[in-house]
Amino acid sequence: MEIEIIGPEVESRMSWRALLKAFAEGHQLPRAEIGDTFLYRDPDTLLSRAAWIDGLGSAVKTATIFPRNPGAGKPMVNGAVNLYSDSDGTLEAIVDFHLVTKWKTAGDSLYAASLLARADSRNITIVGAGTVGANMIEAYGALFPDAQFSIWNRSPDAARALAARHANARFAPDLEAAVRGADIICTATMSTTPVVQGDWLQPGQHLDLIGAYRPDMREVDDTALRRATVFVDSRATTLDHIGELKIPLAAGTITRDAIRADYYDVPNGLFARNADTEITIAKNGGGAHLDLMTSRYVLKCWRGE
Repeated sequence: MEIEIIGPEVESRMSWRALLKAFAEGHQLPRAEIGDTFLYRDPDTLLSRAAWIDGLGSAVKTATIFPRNPGAGKPMVNGAVNLYSDSDGTLEAIVDFHLVTKWKTAGDSLYAASLLARADSRNITIVGAGTVGANMIEAYGALFPDAQFSIWNRSPDAARALAARHANARFAPDLEAAVRGADIICTATMSTTPVVQGDWLQPGQHLDLIGAYRPDMREVDDTALRRATVFVDSRATTLDHIGELKIPLAAGTITRDAIRADYYDVPNGLFARNADTEITIAKNGGGAHLDLMTSRYVLKCWRGE
């Protein structure tokens, strides 16, 4: 049995549009079985996320989070994805954790934008100048090649530095103005309180919410959720787990019926914008089933299939 070990060198064979096709095909298969496991040794964490899709195989993505590592010049987060055969359960590949996370996270948001953002979108505001924000400039550029990016960050120097690395990007000193002037707003922060206010939103905008992943985290306020039509990548991995939706659902601000669709509703046409003036929100939950779909796509690229 030959086990492929795949690192970032495979990226030269990958494309964002091909990944979106893999997501579309993956969501036409039976719904994924998913499960997460957390183990702790203060202050360190071992997180394993597993997914099994009939017809695609199974994957276990394991991450080690060691907060003290940066002080020793080492990455805080490390890990790998084990990809197993659909037919006999044998280990097919071990895929680099950071590679899968980059393409899964950005591809998740890009898939939503391909279905919800207006085709004429050009002005994109990135809220958060970290690694995810940088990846989104690359990903959105594949779908909107004429896009111009405005970068805002709580620490202005980080936003200036990210904007300086891209000819089609500029530093945005005023978040409200950057939001009001955007066709697409992408939030990639670690905030526990809303950063984007619903009163700033304009007809026809699309909001791509990436950052909030814990039950106590939010990036937009209640007004934004009330004004927009809300979509998620997966109901199973977002509604009861992520503060962006869990908090307003518990408070009665919105109801579960307010979530129009997830990616499994794409074939029936529900995951779509109804009008050019409609405001859409897509919550990126990044479940393990998307890690599986991404890893399977990576393996195909590695094999030249």
